[in-house]
Amino acid sequence: MKQKLQTFGRFLSGMVMPNIAVFIAWGIITALFIPTGWMPNETLNAIVSPMQRFLLPTLIAYSGGKMVYGERGGIIGATAAMGILAGTETPMFIGAMAAGPLGGWCMKKVDQVVEPIIPNGFEMLVRNFSAGILGALLAIAGCLIIGPVCLALNNVLEAGVNFLVSNGMLWLTSILVEPAKVLFLNNAINHGVFTPMGMAQVTEMGKSIFFLIEANPGPGLGLLLAYWMFGKGSAKESAPGAAIIHFFGGIHEIYFPYVLMNPVTILGLIAGGITGVVINSTMGGGLVSAASPGSIIAILGMTAPGCFVPVLLSVAASAGVSFGCNMVLLKVFGKESDMEEAKSAVSASKAQAKGTAPAAKAINIIYFACDAGMGSSAMGAAALSKKLNAAGSSIEVKHSAINDLPTDCSVVVTHQSLAERAAARCPQAKIYPITNFMGGKEYDAIVTDFAG
Repeated sequence: MKQKLQTFGRFLSGMVMPNIAVFIAWGIITALFIPTGWMPNETLNAIVSPMQRFLLPTLIAYSGGKMVYGERGGIIGATAAMGILAGTETPMFIGAMAAGPLGGWCMKKVDQVVEPIIPNGFEMLVRNFSAGILGALLAIAGCLIIGPVCLALNNVLEAGVNFLVSNGMLWLTSILVEPAKVLFLNNAINHGVFTPMGMAQVTEMGKSIFFLIEANPGPGLGLLLAYWMFGKGSAKESAPGAAIIHFFGGIHEIYFPYVLMNPVTILGLIAGGITGVVINSTMGGGLVSAASPGSIIAILGMTAPGCFVPVLLSVAASAGVSFGCNMVLLKVFGKESDMEEAKSAVSASKAQAKGTAPAAKAINIIYFACDAGMGSSAMGAAALSKKLNAAGSSIEVKHSAINDLPTDCSVVVTHQSLAERAAARCPQAKIYPITNFMGGKEYDAIVTDFAG
């Protein structure tokens, strides 16, 4: 079930994450030029609505169709989305997330039927007209059928959110969000769920709290500080570096292994998350667009005018509450051997399979994979590459999302909770599961295999 949720979540976030730069661009324009912005400007404010209503949903739909069937699928996915967008005044991110993959899937099926029977010399003609006809049909269906269904779903979600907000119950989301993050569903939650909801809220209020529910780095910072001061063994030693990377670099995945070592610490994270949501709800804190990665720098850059005090207070208070709770939990439940045992288990597993590891001379590229292919994998790839270079190896280390791994790759390094997905994607590859993205000893074991 966890693997299926991760796969589905990765698909949702995969439609948004390639377009994060555009979301940030929209957020900057919104923060500056809307009537309540830093520099209100009626002319430049006219950019905000078209970007929100058409550009961003179309890009999302294109990305979804491309994930299913390459560029051809992306084009038809975007075409299908235009029918949905034209049929409503509401920014239809949910509709775009539905239309994009649907368009890609339909294009794939049409090509499978048509291409085997195309006469020689008519390939381009038939391919263009089959795609054009399908795009027209899906755009019409989007306007008349899919759009109204998505609008109804959007209204239901909006009603549910309004109920939570009006009754002061939005903090309940933290009970689900914090455990889900540790299962590597953080990108799915932030970009697949909260970003579309936040964009809709920005239209009405000029800011949204939804951009801060998952992205708030406070709970994770509190956990790592608690490990630094009250943890034991290598977990205590690595926590300060992890805290810097988490808070300023925005790579939240780096604290997940610390939770998995002592799962009871999830209670401290939930308490910290609730604290942040309550403060932002009561004081009116919010961002103008998605903060990605979830760095304090990105959060401050996207903070709505007049919201710096509640946003900073929410981060600080959530960190303090998480720290206090996890301090007690670590004193009561913490074990010195947790991280060492986890690393030893990985090393033992590696040693057992060492005889089947590919020869170093046959390997040119090692892939370091994470769920999104941007944060933790980029950091891990850089660290592993430095160690290989220092050992005299010329092997290149690339970072990648699990779903984007070449199916014929030979070596994959990934977090142990993602190892099954990596193996399913690359059945012939040697998988090196790790427990800590800052785990020097685990990287050293990999270097030993490939650099002697």
